[in-house]
Amino acid sequence: MTELLVCTDLDRTLIPNGHQPESPDARDLFWRLVQRPEVTLAYVSGRDRYLLESAIDEFALPTPDFAIGDVGTTIYRIDEGEWHAWRAWSDEIATDWAGNDRATLAGILRDIPDIELQEPEKQNTHKLSYYAPADLDGDALAERIRDRLADAGVRSSVIWSIDEMRDVGLVDVLPAGATKVHAIRFLKERLHVPDSRTVFAGDSGNDLPVLTSGLQAIVVANARDEVKQAAIRATAERGLENCLYVARGGLLGMNGNYAAGILEGIVHFIPEARSWLEIA
Repeated sequence: MTELLVCTDLDRTLIPNGHQPESPDARDLFWRLVQRPEVTLAYVSGRDRYLLESAIDEFALPTPDFAIGDVGTTIYRIDEGEWHAWRAWSDEIATDWAGNDRATLAGILRDIPDIELQEPEKQNTHKLSYYAPADLDGDALAERIRDRLADAGVRSSVIWSIDEMRDVGLVDVLPAGATKVHAIRFLKERLHVPDSRTVFAGDSGNDLPVLTSGLQAIVVANARDEVKQAAIRATAERGLENCLYVARGGLLGMNGNYAAGILEGIVHFIPEARSWLEIA
């Protein structure tokens, strides 16, 4: 039985592909922690299945028990190396688009300025993705897209984030119930894991729905300042300050970036995990 569900974003959260340095032993310690029998590991990413598998290979990451991909629109169970799509999740989120396919939604949004469709391989049945200038007002753009789709009877969630390595805005149009936070709640409920034994770690704008949801959430130290401040502000407004931890470094001499920040947050919320790391 799962006694601790660890959910983490990949790029610039577990994967050290940002500008800041990684603590040398952090990923090894993370690997050892999630191999414990009481821990279930789920990756939560904007990547599709094949990019998820590529990241696992390239960065020597532990194979997860579950993978939430495509910004929450897909869930896979991984069993002895085999990836199994969770059809029940796909069926649950499909109703929000009221029978419209991705191409129809793109047609509804075709005259909105400053957005450009991402490559075909970055789209899926329940995910319509665009590029936009990084200096746009992302919240205003997301609201405009949601309102346009609502007029067409479509319930959508529009996620704005920034790819800091490429300095470009990313816009993901999803069914209203298909965000990362909805997918994590779907998973934890079916695994019968309480909120007190669930943690999530992230770093970017598309993690904010989870970081501010009331689930126990970790912002790694290398996250952009605007993401940290947005998460702090939103949780304070909702009285959820105790559910958010912003890593700052210091655990076992590590700097709080990437995997070190995930571990720091896990120890904050699950104090007995410190002994797991010290034994490792």
